[in-house]
Amino acid sequence: MGGSWGLALEKAGFRGRRVGCDRREIVERAMRREVVDEGSPDPVEAVREADLIILATPVGSILDLLPKLKKACAYNALVTDVGSTKRLICWRAHELLGAEPLFLGGHPLAGKERSGLENADARLFERSRYVLTPLMPAHQSDPRAQRFAALLTALGAQPYWTDAASHDRGIALLSHLPQLLSTSLASLIAEQATEERLPLELAASGFRDVTRLADSPYSIWRDICLTNSENIQFALEALIQKLESMKLHLADRELEREFQKASRLRDKLREIS
Repeated sequence: MGGSWGLALEKAGFRGRRVGCDRREIVERAMRREVVDEGSPDPVEAVREADLIILATPVGSILDLLPKLKKACAYNALVTDVGSTKRLICWRAHELLGAEPLFLGGHPLAGKERSGLENADARLFERSRYVLTPLMPAHQSDPRAQRFAALLTALGAQPYWTDAASHDRGIALLSHLPQLLSTSLASLIAEQATEERLPLELAASGFRDVTRLADSPYSIWRDICLTNSENIQFALEALIQKLESMKLHLADRELEREFQKASRLRDKLREIS
């Protein structure tokens, strides 16, 4: 995600300095690919004099970085993140940073199932929604927040403002549940293929599409599940109830109604895409 930000800024004609922070070998690779102009393995050094700081790491690392930023950042900087959960991050940022520097929670709804610099994409944010969760409503009108929203628009993204709690409830059903569903299905079939000699050659595009997210690494999803467990548990319980209902109605017309509801939802999604 950080690499995609660097490439997207260059594509949009950004004229400032892009400073990366990662292990030294990753920074050197990023510089060779012109993802960043310079970099440092030290986050305190990397953010010095920065106007915009993007914490493009897993959720746990974002939480670890926040305490280091208060004294390292310029007081008028904007700090944002790309974490898939927002409540704990925003609460911690409010506790540690306040309004100087200003923290604005962020979540680009544009990730890939494969991470790493080699998968960075300058067009990742184009035609995608980018969620913004200010710590308090008044922060939305702060000039720094407004400039960041304008930058997102310049990158081709659509800013979407909401509060952290609403984000985490919604994203549990619309993002975290699909991931766990894809992972559990792929895990189930892996077990069946071993125990029951299931011929994987029968897997066509439908199965491959549904299990695409199973490529996502646990290292990313561990922190997401830990920091949104209550909402994810609700989503899983709702899905289990739905599957139990479908199991009971395999031989009657109630199953047809489930297909009809699903089709209408797909129509709505096409309308708002």
